[in-house]
Amino acid sequence: MFKGLLSGLFNHAQPILTRSKSVFRSTSATYTNTQTNAPTKTKIKTKTSMADQVFLLQEYNNVPVKAQGLGRDQLVQWPPFKSRPSHPFHTNPYQLKDINIESYTLFTANNIGFLKLSANVSTADGKSRLPGAIFLRGPAVAMLVVLIPDDVQPADADALDEAYVLLTVQPRIPTGSLGFVELPAGMIDGDSNFAGLAAKEIEEELGLVIKQTELTCLTDKVGEIRSARNAANEAGSDSKPDAAGAENIPFAMYPSAGGCDEYIKIFSHERRVPRSTLHEWEGKYGGLRDEGEMITLKVVRLADLWLEGAMDSKALAAVALYNKVKQWEKEQAS
Repeated sequence: MFKGLLSGLFNHAQPILTRSKSVFRSTSATYTNTQTNAPTKTKIKTKTSMADQVFLLQEYNNVPVKAQGLGRDQLVQWPPFKSRPSHPFHTNPYQLKDINIESYTLFTANNIGFLKLSANVSTADGKSRLPGAIFLRGPAVAMLVVLIPDDVQPADADALDEAYVLLTVQPRIPTGSLGFVELPAGMIDGDSNFAGLAAKEIEEELGLVIKQTELTCLTDKVGEIRSARNAANEAGSDSKPDAAGAENIPFAMYPSAGGCDEYIKIFSHERRVPRSTLHEWEGKYGGLRDEGEMITLKVVRLADLWLEGAMDSKALAAVALYNKVKQWEKEQAS
């Protein structure tokens, strides 16, 4: 359809400008930081009555794009339109006919942050259409930090029964909560790799310094296991691979696939710590406070993560993948 996924802009300190319809409204006011939902004072110049623009995407059979105040070059250089390869089944039977950009948010004057659009995707004869209301915000990472008390022997079969997980508690205005419990997470910067951002987020939100090489990407690991299993099954069968395996999309967790492009790579890290440290971390402040990140740490037992993090899709996906990967590794070793 259209290339890429929003790489996101992990730049908390920049003012946010929002253009919607044909009017760009912004004045001296309080805006909300998109990462932390923390109020920050800023002064933004006001512009109004921006005319519609219609341009063609030659890269996609001259698909027309309608936008207000957003130029072609600015759009096609944005990661969502240049980094995702086309899907093999989009040409037949469905085709991308046109795109209407309804609103967008700028993190800086020329830096797109979020974008809401409607894509007209239908068959050539127009008799069948697919839902095309899309909110683009791009990929992210989530981190499952597993802490094992150092008085538990590594060879102990019940070592993970003594394991704990670090969660964050912070305001999430879209949910209506000022104390939402979730795994640490962060949006991907266009210039960052997933493991690098995961390590950075762990340091900023949890205060732990972790090397990229000490992180395990659970989603990638499961993708490898899945591919190996499918290859083995195909070798002994005449059946075709499933459609999901044939698609060239990132293997990750998609929290809202019906309306948003966001996908999340889930990382895990295991660390042995003094048992006393667990008590010290409970209730500790984390995040970049000067950038409005109002984060408090919460320590829970790994075995209770499905309860404590039940409202967070990242936490539920992480504990499921972590436990199943551990089980798979044990089976492979036996």
